Amino acid sequence: QVQLVNSGGGSVQAGGSLRLSCAASGDTFSSLSMGWFRQAAGKEREFVGRISRRGGSTYYLDSVKGRFTISRDNAANTVYLQMNSLKPEDTAVYYCAASRTLYPGWSARDYDYWGQGTQVTVAS
Repeated sequence: QVQLVNSGGGSVQAGGSLRLSCAASGDTFSSLSMGWFRQAAGKEREFVGRISRRGGSTYYLDSVKGRFTISRDNAANTVYLQMNSLKPEDTAVYYCAASRTLYPGWSARDYDYWGQGTQVTVAS
């Protein structure tokens, strides 16, 4: 079993930055592919990006490419989502997720464990 704890959300002005963290416990972190999802009010959960087990491969939603960066520190059992140039449409609850699949896709069904989510609000 894997436990994931999200942190780092908050409120920022458009154009600002935030860094989200997700600390994992309960399993060998380096055996897990990690993803980030978000869910805006009244909308379905949306894939944001993912990072491979050793961090050598990342994949992003088109609308966040060049603005968001996912990284991981396997020694610290933590994955990060650095968000720059934030826009009001980035406002959502952000979730980290872990997958035992080597290269999970963009579906929430590809992920086995979830963090509790953290709110990000971007004011215009």
